[in-house]
Amino acid sequence: MLSLSWDAIRLFLHVLGATVWVGGQLTLAALVPVLRRHGGELPKAAARQFNKVAWPAFGLLVATGIWNLAAEQDEPSGRYRTTLTIKLVVVLISGVAAFLHARSRTKAGLAVFGALTALSAILALLLGVLLAT
Repeated sequence: MLSLSWDAIRLFLHVLGATVWVGGQLTLAALVPVLRRHGGELPKAAARQFNKVAWPAFGLLVATGIWNLAAEQDEPSGRYRTTLTIKLVVVLISGVAAFLHARSRTKAGLAVFGALTALSAILALLLGVLLAT
């Protein structure tokens, strides 16, 4: 059996947070049209329930991201640092857009901030994979 290291635990927790944050958004987006057909408040109730796991997952992503930075601080590549900086900005955009989406009261705001949240989360995921390769 392979041994469990702190690096493996760090990566596992980071991937777990990304799974909930990104995968949950995509799943909820796919369910919203069906939920709308079954009741006006049902999509909002589902979103509130999702937020109970989404925001802790985002916090886990940020915490393990900081842990990743500390563990990889000796990375010599300028390209790595550039990619990492872009990823950090994209993660910030994802969190701010999700915050604004949750507080939006207009259909346009919900659509714009929801799309921005999902697209930036997917881009952050891609950038994370690039950093790991």
